[in-house]
Amino acid sequence: MTTELSHGPAGASAPVRGLLVSAHAGPALAVTVLAALLAAAQGLDVGRAVVLVAAVLAGQLSVGWSNDLIDLVRDRSAGRTDKPLAAGTVPVVLVQACCGAAVVACVVLSLACGLLAGLVHLGCVAAAWAYNLGLKSTVLSWLPYALAFGGLTAFVTLADGEAPPWWWPVGATLLGVGAHLLNVLPDLADDAATGVRGLPHVLGPRRIAPLAAGVLVAATIVVLAGAMPPLPVAVAAGAVVTVLAVLVVSGSGRRPFVAAIGIALVDAVLLVVAR
Repeated sequence: MTTELSHGPAGASAPVRGLLVSAHAGPALAVTVLAALLAAAQGLDVGRAVVLVAAVLAGQLSVGWSNDLIDLVRDRSAGRTDKPLAAGTVPVVLVQACCGAAVVACVVLSLACGLLAGLVHLGCVAAAWAYNLGLKSTVLSWLPYALAFGGLTAFVTLADGEAPPWWWPVGATLLGVGAHLLNVLPDLADDAATGVRGLPHVLGPRRIAPLAAGVLVAATIVVLAGAMPPLPVAVAAGAVVTVLAVLVVSGSGRRPFVAAIGIALVDAVLLVVAR
């Protein structure tokens, strides 16, 4: 063991950074924040909301770590130096241990929110694991995202003893499909080199952003139709989404991708504030 690994602050923090990157911290945090906002919109009491958000975070961490563990051989063959496991900057056994702990925590915390609510959330996490285990390489790659995002809204309301309003799961399902299309776009080349061929790969890079925009616009329409927010809110949201959709279809370079993400953010906000 080198001196830096034993005593240096950089060496001490390297495994932590590696764990965060391997957990896909950005998407995990985004979904967790969405769950927290939905819980606030539902009016869950603080204690129940904290347990629910912790359950979602644990589930997301397990999904992220399992993704990199399952893809380890593929990532190494593709030379993915951005992946800590593939680059060897974080021990495999450490990620395995953390992933196992996250699974246990997810089960306990989910069921603490109520049996039915907990089973729904565990189904969402199972769908995400199914994606990691092989569905991402099929034309059904969109399905786990649809189930997980739609199910998340049901988890939140069932934890409060209520069924979700119809437009919450429908809008969130469409948001999940759009998120899948956008999430895969930056990795198309690496995926193609290692044999991953899901729905976005079949569509091709030119079709992904416009299709994602169409799905996300549909989510906007569903949420606005279901929530029926004040007219100024509906008009403003519709105008912003329309402009972004035009940029997706007619833009060049990274503009379509960024604009589609903008639509996804508008949809996420509407899901929360238009309850």
